[in-house]
Amino acid sequence: MIGKSLIRKLVAGFAAAGAAFVAVVALGAAVFYGLALVLPPLGAASLTFVLFGLVALVIALVFLKDGGIVGDDDDDDEDEPESLASRAVHLIRERPIVGAGLGLGALFFLVRNPALAAIVASMVTEKRMESRGYGKRRR
Repeated sequence: MIGKSLIRKLVAGFAAAGAAFVAVVALGAAVFYGLALVLPPLGAASLTFVLFGLVALVIALVFLKDGGIVGDDDDDDEDEPESLASRAVHLIRERPIVGAGLGLGALFFLVRNPALAAIVASMVTEKRMESRGYGKRRR
């Protein structure tokens, strides 16, 4: 069972993330309306978009510096694993942005196809049941 302290930490984290999101949206609105005083609305929107895009790029480059995006490409990489699951884990570890993009793409694909999502969910739960010792019962 999940402890109360873990739940409290999760709730606090979600609350902080929500507050940060609202703050960024409010900052974007303030920048837009400040620029709209001297520029037409389309120009203000474009400059606000460029500004926030540059900030996101700088943050990504700073925080993902050790993830292989920025820096020297050393040739000390391990050999590629052979199984499909091992390759996926290796790709996500070596290139986290590509892994995040693939994950979002897969999530979008599953949301758009509910029947496929149900099949994947049943496969996952079946694996869990078998790993816990609940095999398929014979009739």
